[in-house]
Amino acid sequence: MPLVEVTYAPHVPESILRDLGKHLPHIVSVAVECPEEPYDRDLRPGDIEIRFRQLGPFDQSGLDAVIEVRSKWFQSRADNRQDRCDLLHDLVSQATALEDFGVYLTLPVAAWTQTDD
Repeated sequence: MPLVEVTYAPHVPESILRDLGKHLPHIVSVAVECPEEPYDRDLRPGDIEIRFRQLGPFDQSGLDAVIEVRSKWFQSRADNRQDRCDLLHDLVSQATALEDFGVYLTLPVAAWTQTDD
């Protein structure tokens, strides 16, 4: 279950943020899929969490947006993490009008649980 945080500058249009919110679940899932957590193209609640945060008055960033993706460490993900990060960047570029942004992919050792419906 990836956690995604999008930090964006105040001048980024709401329409671009909406596009990110629409496309990021699929884009992130494609980029981090692996044998241990395959992506079946049927996202359910809890499969991905995305949070948007506007830069505050004391934050410093030279980019319009930074997309930080945290997904559980598996060796198969770690072996090609830079390729996965580059793929994330390419797919966001193709799917949205966001131009000046960075992507940060981390693979922490982690666990997840949630309430079942």
